[in-house]
Amino acid sequence: MDLSGLGGHTPMPITDAAREAGVLAPVVERDGDVHLLFTKRAEHLGEHPGQMSFPGGGREPFDATLRHTALREADEEVGLSPTEVEIVGRIDDIRTSTDYAVRPFVGLAPDTEYVPDESEVAEVVLLPVEGLIDPSNYESERRTHPEYGDHRIHFFRVDGYTVWGATGRMVVQLLELTTDWRMPTEVDRVVDPDADLPV
Repeated sequence: MDLSGLGGHTPMPITDAAREAGVLAPVVERDGDVHLLFTKRAEHLGEHPGQMSFPGGGREPFDATLRHTALREADEEVGLSPTEVEIVGRIDDIRTSTDYAVRPFVGLAPDTEYVPDESEVAEVVLLPVEGLIDPSNYESERRTHPEYGDHRIHFFRVDGYTVWGATGRMVVQLLELTTDWRMPTEVDRVVDPDADLPV
């Protein structure tokens, strides 16, 4: 994973969403391998329960910037202090189905024991980049969303976890900017709008 690829990227902002959020994609080196840190959201949460996501959340009035939002939320959710993170870049803002404009920051984080905030996070998960770029661990499908129209959903299935949704879209761009992995041109399947989705 070559994070210098982020330096030449000009991230595309979203300025017309109803709400703003910031997330942090922490890059962690463990046992000689590079990992991305994800959280598995608690089952009792009202939005996206049980899904894999990067640490982050909605911008609060006291957050000076979305970068502050991302770092504050990472501290609250997994105990990653802002002083321990080296922000190395950003990827494009993502619009979610709940009309958030999510701004993803990418940062180097230490290999330490991360402690989930049980009110929001069921588990802290480090997934190896080698697993994420393995073609056998990726698939995608196309479906029509009743509000947003035709769109592609990405699934990364690594070590028993499935990363998809808005986080899956972030992972696609992050991997394309920092590794040799490229999203396949064709989807694996086209499905009905009401087809089941993973948790």
